[in-house]
Amino acid sequence: MDDRQQLTQQVLDTVRRFVEREVMPVASRYEHADEYPQPLVERMKELGLFGATIPLEYGGLGLDYSTYSMIVEELCRGWMSLSGVLNTHLMFAYVLGAHGTREQKERYLPAMARGEHRAALCLTEPHAGSDTQRIRTTARRQGDHYVVNGSKMFITNARTATIYSLVVKTDPSADPPHKGISLLAAEKDAPGLTIGRDIDKLGYKGIERGLQQVLSGLEVGRINIASRAVGVAQAAFEDAIRYAQQRTAFGKPICEHQAIQLKLADMATKIEAARLLTRRAAAMKDRGERCDLEAGMAKLFASEACQEVSLEAMRVLGGYGYTKEFRVERYYRDAPLMIIGEGTNEIQRLVIARSLVQRYKI
Repeated sequence: MDDRQQLTQQVLDTVRRFVEREVMPVASRYEHADEYPQPLVERMKELGLFGATIPLEYGGLGLDYSTYSMIVEELCRGWMSLSGVLNTHLMFAYVLGAHGTREQKERYLPAMARGEHRAALCLTEPHAGSDTQRIRTTARRQGDHYVVNGSKMFITNARTATIYSLVVKTDPSADPPHKGISLLAAEKDAPGLTIGRDIDKLGYKGIERGLQQVLSGLEVGRINIASRAVGVAQAAFEDAIRYAQQRTAFGKPICEHQAIQLKLADMATKIEAARLLTRRAAAMKDRGERCDLEAGMAKLFASEACQEVSLEAMRVLGGYGYTKEFRVERYYRDAPLMIIGEGTNEIQRLVIARSLVQRYKI
């Protein structure tokens, strides 16, 4: 095992211990209270996770996206909301590292790696979600700065972030519209910036929630979402198979009944398939290859598998699975976010199909 592999294993072992010793015992309490887990976030900062993929030269860990994917999976095995603290933060760090100026990188990346600057992505608007080109927020240059007008919603970390990546129209008359879309950075103390109300959600509780540059960041986001889905599905499976060995019915543990065995086999197979798709997309990202198709496939399959596995876990637990005494109901409520987040699965299918037609063009 070389030094890089040793570092990766050490990081994963550390995250796994953190999840099992510090996250799992308190996750349900934070989640049911819809309370921001500040102590856990501080521990994540101490572990260096806010700089996971930020290059070493800027004070980050410099991990590859394959390792990052495994970190997200481990975090989500404990509580999916924690990965949301990192996702848009590291998406912005990626876009900044790939497209920002040297001055911007030196100004933001070291503080982001330390967790002193926290980033949030401001993309969705009340009337524009999947159809990004319909955004109405504009930015007009005025001297050496921009004046931004508009509103955004569904911004994870809106209250705790200190820097916002704003997707705006700098040329509203551009044709096609995407040519007039830009990505700006705004700090929290910028004049005129206000944060509205929190939106109550089904799950994903405890966390507030230029086009080509944004899309390159969405590859990272979709790998994150797929990794989240694998982590939540793995947690649901582990709870289900543990319960199936403890619960008896008709004189034997229910794991010995064929009906339960079929469920467990399908659950484990779907999780492993989702994990391999996700790791492939992450490996392509590490090699600097375009992976929008593969990241989309991973996100699509993993999120659907997570929804199915969490429901099957609830069925294995029966009535107990429907109560808040067990964690399975949380997995079931968290799962739909992965189907909707970072582009709905309906949009994913369209993007995948178009990419396939281009790849196999005759």
